[in-house]
Amino acid sequence: MIFELVGGLGIFLLGMKHMSEGMQAVAGSSLRRMISAVTHNRLLATTVGVVVTCIVQSSSITTVMVVGFVNSGMMGLSQAIGVIMGANIGTTITGWILVLKIGKYGLPLLGICAFIYLFSKGDRWRYRAMALMGVGMVFFGLEIMKDACAIIKELPAFEIWFQRFQADSYLGVLKCAFLGCILTTMVQSSSATLGITISLAFQGIISYETAAALVLGENVGTTITAFLASLGATTNARRAAYFHVIFNMVGVFWITLLFHWYIQLVQAILEANVAQMVLVDGVETFPNTTAAIAATHSIFNVANTLIFLPFLPKFVTLLERYVPAKEFKEKPRLTDLDVRILETPALAINQSQREIERMAEGCSKMLDWLLELMEQDEPDKALADRLKHRERVLDTIQDEISEFITNMLSGNVPHSVAEEGRRQLQLADEYESVSDYIANLDKFDRKLRRDGFRFTESQRKGLAELNRSVAEFITQINQGFEQKNPKTLIKCEEHSQRIRNDIKQLRKQHLEDLSTGDFPPLVSVAFLAALNAYSRVRDHSRTIAEIVSGEK
Repeated sequence: MIFELVGGLGIFLLGMKHMSEGMQAVAGSSLRRMISAVTHNRLLATTVGVVVTCIVQSSSITTVMVVGFVNSGMMGLSQAIGVIMGANIGTTITGWILVLKIGKYGLPLLGICAFIYLFSKGDRWRYRAMALMGVGMVFFGLEIMKDACAIIKELPAFEIWFQRFQADSYLGVLKCAFLGCILTTMVQSSSATLGITISLAFQGIISYETAAALVLGENVGTTITAFLASLGATTNARRAAYFHVIFNMVGVFWITLLFHWYIQLVQAILEANVAQMVLVDGVETFPNTTAAIAATHSIFNVANTLIFLPFLPKFVTLLERYVPAKEFKEKPRLTDLDVRILETPALAINQSQREIERMAEGCSKMLDWLLELMEQDEPDKALADRLKHRERVLDTIQDEISEFITNMLSGNVPHSVAEEGRRQLQLADEYESVSDYIANLDKFDRKLRRDGFRFTESQRKGLAELNRSVAEFITQINQGFEQKNPKTLIKCEEHSQRIRNDIKQLRKQHLEDLSTGDFPPLVSVAFLAALNAYSRVRDHSRTIAEIVSGEK
């Protein structure tokens, strides 16, 4: 019995994981659009929470992801609360999947989809097969658990132990809810405890009332995942996790007060006799309990959300008052990348894209500041320090992006996400190199000034024109990168060639001036080094255009 129960639970959980990963891979772009569509409109945020959780097949993943978004500053508290409430409704889809009468088809579905997954060449078909393979594993695991639970009837000691948990009184309801909470806290998956509960009720080991009370407790137990994820996070992320706990605890409290009326209402809505027994291979089973348990779960979460929804702004105010912000800066990293988002690679890769866009914008700003410094007779120290600081910031951002993407690629991610991750690693490296050369250009100018020299007026004019041209070139490439335009290289090729010719012309002019004028060696060396640095900025920028266009 123990072997079958543990094995069935393992297959069930693995099936949930495969179903989640497969659906995420198939619906990756939809996930990104939905999360970016979350606004302060509480109904929209709740709807997004429902749909995203139906896709990722886990309220824990959704809430941890939301905590990550809030921690990184991508999502506000009121938006997060709306998504969390929707996640509680979305997680009830698991119960309805189990209501489908395809238990005996779980194993052949698993087998057929495994062949498609292993031998299909197209990514889309592979991940569709993976999702359906997960469905097959869920049903096969559930069937194994049901068979294991049937053995309990033959073991009087076990059956007597289960009889202690009866939801026939208010104290009994609380006891069952507490047990459901503890079990879910231990396995950190309400879907797993839901599967066990349905198996026990299906075999008649526990009554529908007891199963309903266990499911209510599972709603509280599932909050532990987001709570643990919030430890060490920012104040807003902790507020979001605390709301998840309060929302479920308050909901379970008020429903337990009306418990017996509530389960009668559920049975009346379904018009099903949960006590109806059906013999299967000579074994007594209670098939109507599965739909009743799923309905108990869904109706409770929908009702609880509808009750909380009008008071959402009040809860935001209360959380801000009783969970005050810290006096020091909480964000330990420069980027908004958060390891909690790695559970959903389709969203994680979108987050790292935004950080590279920040690097691109930083390089453009550095060129503008460089031009301003070069044209000043007395360089603005604060501006020079800002330019140096920005270069160090971009170095750190590149390190954080590399670490984040490397961690993401170490998991099981779709080929399209893996390719995009490798592309982003290249882009981050190229933008960091561009920032290094821009910082070097400022160093050349400052070193000349310290030694009592300056570029000649014609040299300064030539470098200023070159700087403006390079800045326009990078802006054009940055726009192509943000729009993911595959024609970026073609569009900027003419500009790239013009910069190259300008650099050649300035170098040629300088060598001619050397033979006719009296140039201090330091000025000559610095000017040639500056031209080389601009050439390298142009080379790295062109490489970025090649990567964006898929040429490299």
